[in-house]
Amino acid sequence: MAPPNCLVLPAAFFERDTLTVARALLGCQLLKYELSSNAWLACPIVETEAYTEEDPACHAYNRTTGRAAALYGNPGTAYVYLIYGIYDCLNVVTEKQGTAGAVLFRAVMPPLGSGLKTSGPGRLTKALRITKSAFNGRALTQWDSGLCLAAGTIYPDEAVVQTTRIGIRKAVDYPWRFYVKDSPWVSVREKSFKLATEPG
Repeated sequence: MAPPNCLVLPAAFFERDTLTVARALLGCQLLKYELSSNAWLACPIVETEAYTEEDPACHAYNRTTGRAAALYGNPGTAYVYLIYGIYDCLNVVTEKQGTAGAVLFRAVMPPLGSGLKTSGPGRLTKALRITKSAFNGRALTQWDSGLCLAAGTIYPDEAVVQTTRIGIRKAVDYPWRFYVKDSPWVSVREKSFKLATEPG
């Protein structure tokens, strides 16, 4: 069953500079098909991080084999890996084939009334039941993959915060994390930025 009223993003969307894609994905929708309910969950993306082959924090840094090989593959492909032996993390491959890059999904807005906790990459995949075994290597540009990315809200620059990444030990000063400034679902917010609804 195709997702209703959605324009699935083509591979060309991801075949660009990784930071450009990370910023452009804010407001787009992560769509997950639930077989049990025969329905799609639509989750607007509110926080992303960029990783490239020149980046010491990237799995493809000075590597082309093993799990790094997937990052040199087709743009728009899911790259799911396990951290701490517990949490799956969902990424989408970027750049032209042969150049490694990926965008990590850090937070999405949960479906209205679902009660799902989707702030943070581990919580996101747990809530949406996205696992490495089920989704690694799938094309996120095709709705029949059961997991895809679609167009959504376009945020102006003043509605977006660009800042440093989280939970890494290398290249910690790279400002390669992007999030929607007023979204309450962002995993970690810069102290200098408050929600518009917050007092003071």
